Amino acid sequence: MRFGLMIPPQVTLDQVVPLAVRAEELGYDLLACGEHVFFHGPVPNAFVALSAAAGATSRIRLLSAVTLLPTYPAALAAKMAATLDGISGGRFSLGVGVGGENPAELRACGVDPAERGARTDEALEVMTRLFAGERVTHDGRFARLDDVALDPAPARGRIPLWVGGRKPASFRRAACSADVWMPYMVTPEHVADGLATIREHAAAPPGRAPVRGAAFCWAAVGADGEAARRGAYDTLRGIYDQDFGRLSRYVPAGTPAEVAGRLAEYGEAGAETVLFAPACSADDLDRNIVEFAREVVPALTAAPTGKENGSPC
Repeated sequence: MRFGLMIPPQVTLDQVVPLAVRAEELGYDLLACGEHVFFHGPVPNAFVALSAAAGATSRIRLLSAVTLLPTYPAALAAKMAATLDGISGGRFSLGVGVGGENPAELRACGVDPAERGARTDEALEVMTRLFAGERVTHDGRFARLDDVALDPAPARGRIPLWVGGRKPASFRRAACSADVWMPYMVTPEHVADGLATIREHAAAPPGRAPVRGAAFCWAAVGADGEAARRGAYDTLRGIYDQDFGRLSRYVPAGTPAEVAGRLAEYGEAGAETVLFAPACSADDLDRNIVEFAREVVPALTAAPTGKENGSPC
């Protein structure tokens, strides 16, 4: 099992680079960043934040988790992703989602929220061709390209693609396009069922590995498990403006042993990577990421997952 650290909303922009360096020093495999144009609180842009992180690190892989693909023209998203991949020395993986939690941000970008799925599907088709170095002509519903090619294109001829989401549309999208399916706010059972459905319908080209599983988990860890849980629910209530007490089954929070035990269930369900999103106050952030790296990760890394840490995904 591999472990990534999400850049959480409680991190200010001037703290992104120090956090990236800290994550690499602590041995995290991935540094991930989400994004919104507008939300209930401060959220960065993933391409920009991860570009800053790329310049301050050398080993840790970088993941957008997730890029709200409908808010970008497909060609622009492809250019930004390819540039970030090149700047980072091929360490970038593109995570995509359709958004919808805040319809106002989609409308502000000129996107009808009802069209966000169709826009994402078409963008993935276009971007895959551009990443491969093709000269692309495409006359679609949302994207029009006339004999153009990315220059420079990704050196690998592709960028690993993670598809976020937890609904059937994300299963279909992952089956068609993804290297990794990454749901959030789900139980281990949902991970297992979703992966089974995706793999049943996936049509992987020759030499392409089956779609792999990951889990995005808001979590908190502490010697006082009950305090960690209270802190997690309070933090998430502030981020999402809703009560998270009733969603506790989706948030591994407690002592290191309790969190490791719950995450092991996600691993058994097929999640080969866990993205740890610290659900704690800004003052408690460093302690959480250190305890997770030093006490939770060692309890889980002995379990085989069939995926080497050097994976480009």
